[in-house]
Amino acid sequence: MASSQQAGEKETNRTLPRKRVRLLYENRVSLYALIVALPGIVVSGILLWLQPWSRQSKLALSFAELFAWWMLALALHEQIIRPLQTLANVIAALREEDYSFRASSASMDDALGELSLEVNALADLLADRRIRAIEATALLRRVVEEIDAPLFAFDPDRVLQLVNPAGEKLLQQASARLVGRTAEEIGLADCLSAVNESLVALPSNSSSARWLVRQSKFREKGVPHTLVVLSDVSRALREEERSAWRRLIRVLGHELNNSLTPIKSIAGSLSSRLAESDLDSEQRRDFERGLAIIEARSASLNRFLQAYRQLAQMPSPALKKVALLPVIERVAFLETRLSVTISRGPDITVMIDPDQIEQMLINLVRNAVEAVLEPCTGNGAAKPVDALELAKPQVTLNWMIEDLSVALTIDDNGPGLSNPSNAFVPFYTTKPQGSGIGLALSRQIAEMHGGSIELVNRNGTRGCQVRVRLPCVISEAG
Repeated sequence: MASSQQAGEKETNRTLPRKRVRLLYENRVSLYALIVALPGIVVSGILLWLQPWSRQSKLALSFAELFAWWMLALALHEQIIRPLQTLANVIAALREEDYSFRASSASMDDALGELSLEVNALADLLADRRIRAIEATALLRRVVEEIDAPLFAFDPDRVLQLVNPAGEKLLQQASARLVGRTAEEIGLADCLSAVNESLVALPSNSSSARWLVRQSKFREKGVPHTLVVLSDVSRALREEERSAWRRLIRVLGHELNNSLTPIKSIAGSLSSRLAESDLDSEQRRDFERGLAIIEARSASLNRFLQAYRQLAQMPSPALKKVALLPVIERVAFLETRLSVTISRGPDITVMIDPDQIEQMLINLVRNAVEAVLEPCTGNGAAKPVDALELAKPQVTLNWMIEDLSVALTIDDNGPGLSNPSNAFVPFYTTKPQGSGIGLALSRQIAEMHGGSIELVNRNGTRGCQVRVRLPCVISEAG
């Protein structure tokens, strides 16, 4: 058994290629230098020993000759190896992206000098490209940070790799908490699944906000990534919608006015001639009642049209410096059905149109008061309420400064909204006597001031909250 194993090992050794032993390059240079000078040393040694000198002199001269031979070999070794080591160090530094080293003795007179020149030129080129890359990266980072549109970069596994400050603001989280999480975890799965140049609504944002998704592909270190850029087109879409409503209102108003005016005039004329007619008293009363209804409904429809014309004829705001507190106090004072609580904020001066802002706040406070005074299901309530909850109707108005803007909130403890997404649609109302223009008109006023309005159901409690943001803070007293 042992003999068979030994035979197998010998067979294996015969089949394996033998590793060729080579001298190091430095040793080969030294050996070749010694071999080149060997014939001269041998000849000079023979001639030296043929001389009629003493043995001691011959040995001394022989050792001196051998020492000189060895020193010349070392000098040749140094002249060949040292420049190559320098070039190797320079190239190693370039590989480590250190471009401060250069090869010395670079000249056009010899081959080694030309090689040193080429290595130095390569180092200069790489250093210049490195500086350009750093500058380009810094510029790109600056552009990404300053761009207003939220920007996100995902790897093939849908993991977030990059987010700009606008994206942090949209998701209300710092990049350190966002990077490394999947699109599903941060609520952007729809943005990756959506078709390019399509509209999406983000779960973490306002229900009325619409975002245009732009997607593009790029590679980083050979790995494909997806770049997602979001553009808030909510205001542009609302402006287009508002323009459509304006055109519709103008057409309807023109056509209805052309009919209402003669109807009202004819009803008035017929009513004045009834006394001259030969109708009996009962027939006269029937005609008078019918003509009165026609005239009253014509007048009511005319007032209805005039109210809707406010959407189409809202003038541009006449901005002026106004103290915010007196405006809010006047709005609260005008509401007589319920005492509106003012949770006093900072004393600030704002640049607004006081008449328009006051009208906006009146509409919003009136809606909140009506919600808490008529808290029943069927009129837009989000949920049924019990008698205990109806005991203390309350509307609270508050404001604060956020990012050089005034953030104003109106909270009520009414039944809330069952369909907040339709609240700002013109003509849409859940009130029996509502016209459906109050909220649409209020949002138009806010947006003409560069602000926004949002309606949300309050978390953890019943009721609704109106959030108004006006980017027009001038100063804060005290």
